[in-house]
Amino acid sequence: MPSDLPSQLCEDTIKALQRGHHATPFDILGVHQEGDLIWLRVFLPQATALDALTPNAELPLQQIDAGVFVTRLPSIDTPYQLRATFEGGDIWIFEDPYRFDPVLGAFDQHLISAGTHHHLWRALGAHVLTHQGIDGTHFAVWAPNAQRVSVVGDFNSWDGRRSPMRQLGHTGVWEIFLPALDDGTLYKYEILPQNGPAFLKADPFGFGAQHPPETSSVVRDIRGYGWDDANWMAQRGKKNHRDAPISIYEVHLGSWRRKTDEGNRPLSYKELADELVNYALEMGFTHLEFLPVSEFPFDGSWGYQPVGLYAPTIRFGPPHEFRDLIEAAHKAGLGVILDWVPGHFPADAHGPALFDGSHLYEHADPREGFHQDWNTLIYNYGRTEVRNFLTANATYWLEEYHVDGLRVDAVASMLYRDYSRADGEWIPNHNGGRENYEAIEFLQDMNQTAYGEVSGIMTIAEESTAFPGVSTPVDAGGLGFGFKWNMGWMNDTLRYIEKDPIYRSYDHHLMTFPIDYSFTENFILPISHDEVVHGKGSMLQKMPGNEWERFANLRAYYGFMWGHPGKKLLFMGCEFAQWEEWNHDQALDWDALQGKNHKGMQELVRNLNQLYQATPALYQRDCDPSGFQWLCNHPEHSVSAFLRLGNPGEAPVLVACNFTPIAQTSFRIGVPQAGTWREVLNTDAVKFGGEGRHNAPALSTIDLAWDGHPQALDITLPPLATVMLQLTTD
Repeated sequence: MPSDLPSQLCEDTIKALQRGHHATPFDILGVHQEGDLIWLRVFLPQATALDALTPNAELPLQQIDAGVFVTRLPSIDTPYQLRATFEGGDIWIFEDPYRFDPVLGAFDQHLISAGTHHHLWRALGAHVLTHQGIDGTHFAVWAPNAQRVSVVGDFNSWDGRRSPMRQLGHTGVWEIFLPALDDGTLYKYEILPQNGPAFLKADPFGFGAQHPPETSSVVRDIRGYGWDDANWMAQRGKKNHRDAPISIYEVHLGSWRRKTDEGNRPLSYKELADELVNYALEMGFTHLEFLPVSEFPFDGSWGYQPVGLYAPTIRFGPPHEFRDLIEAAHKAGLGVILDWVPGHFPADAHGPALFDGSHLYEHADPREGFHQDWNTLIYNYGRTEVRNFLTANATYWLEEYHVDGLRVDAVASMLYRDYSRADGEWIPNHNGGRENYEAIEFLQDMNQTAYGEVSGIMTIAEESTAFPGVSTPVDAGGLGFGFKWNMGWMNDTLRYIEKDPIYRSYDHHLMTFPIDYSFTENFILPISHDEVVHGKGSMLQKMPGNEWERFANLRAYYGFMWGHPGKKLLFMGCEFAQWEEWNHDQALDWDALQGKNHKGMQELVRNLNQLYQATPALYQRDCDPSGFQWLCNHPEHSVSAFLRLGNPGEAPVLVACNFTPIAQTSFRIGVPQAGTWREVLNTDAVKFGGEGRHNAPALSTIDLAWDGHPQALDITLPPLATVMLQLTTD
């Protein structure tokens, strides 16, 4: 090697660059001073010639080995560009990535190391920005156990030797600014582990991804959307409160509707912003809830096995178009809730599993880190950086996409170390118990951070056990969720309604017992996607009897549900009693609405939603035992009646259910006060598909003590029907 070349370019250093093994490329490449000499060093495989273009001269670089070029510069701060010539005569003029300072400063590095960066996505990932006067994209990724990390893509022929990153102190973060790269650029990280060959990974913080089955990350510029939903944002806290009417339409975006004449494709975000939003508004729902939209590789997981937690799935459009959908919902007065999955992730090769060659995001021991039910991996909640990754992700969706709430999936699987495990297949906590203290701490931290950082939002737990205090504030010892799905109510009432009416009297407790715990949490009553898949049948198929009885049963059940304490959630297709169970590969059976019974069911749900929103007694005290009073229970008749009460001054509502096919005329119910009651809903109405057996326009109480109440009311209870009556002020 000539003696006048930079001393740092020894043979071992050159070989390390050429093999892609050099761990500190910024120490070698770019501009460096040695004594009185200023050296520019560039490594560019495949280039046959390289020139430095300065304001005053074109300086040819000397090739001292394959891909290794050097020259001297007049001063340490001489501006320059590089001009490369390749075989065949192709010429490329570009900015040298190794002349740029780090983008991430000391404060970001401190927060990352501490695991307390509430806006972590603003530091890590791929960010389109201007750095030192040059446009490009900044890449940053956490891979503390890697020997070398590079950004690769079409822009460097997917060659991991060409864009190796710098490591920032002891953070475990690698970063580089690559000039000229912009929105739409495909990329991955090539990671060289401490042992073994290099491999490719998608960006855990990537804001975009290719359409599956392709697996590259995509640079997405998520800045500057220009939201037009200020009115909604200012008032959404009231819309998401536990004393508000909350009726949620749960939707799988890929199968709500499809364009059958265009290859059966799903609707785009922009099409959903029109069709879905208008439909939900017309049906009287207050909120939309989307099955997970974070990027996921397998359609059959419905999004519940995500690998790109920071990327809205490209299946329906790019990130700004997802924002179009959110904004359209807000402008229509609808809240948007996302299903969010921090409980596990699939082991796909491009995902977070063994990300830097070590068990970085997941536990190493399968007794802690492997989900036997789903063949997925469990996050290591005890690692501060992993907990920060997940907590920041919750805030990301709430802040960047104006989402109004997160429904956290499979919380029970997170809370218990022995979830779905036999003895010997799990590791007890340090006290010898089954509770997962690290997961509990994470959920508390997530809720405190979300509610602390973003105003007016809600978080919801899908938690199927009796774990205490799920919707109790963290400072009072709870998990800190705003609401919890009432899985007990769902299981008990569905078991009841599926029975032949002749046997229901023996199981009347299934409809009444849920009240015993209905106010232990802030509950949502869920009839979700899980109830209409995997051979469980549609809601209509669950009902016993002939066709008329099936529809009547379901109408009565929905009436009971909307009258019962708790917010409401109904999965798409259930509102018009789709006959077949849900299939994620095809659209809902909208043609069913040509039948009057299906049309009637849709009209019932619309009326239930409208009545619910217009009647404070049905929602103000959904989560307060003072909002409910039993009037009667008659197991022998499969009849029950209860009162719903709002705040002082609001007219109460009487809800009476007859779950037999036998009409009950002049059925006497005790009520707490004298007055006139007006029928406000009857699931047997002709417009709903029933036979129109109504109560008179106004019913007056009888001055007769009955069932422990000072007054009585004689009402008509049609067969398999729910009736609601409201006390009038006339």
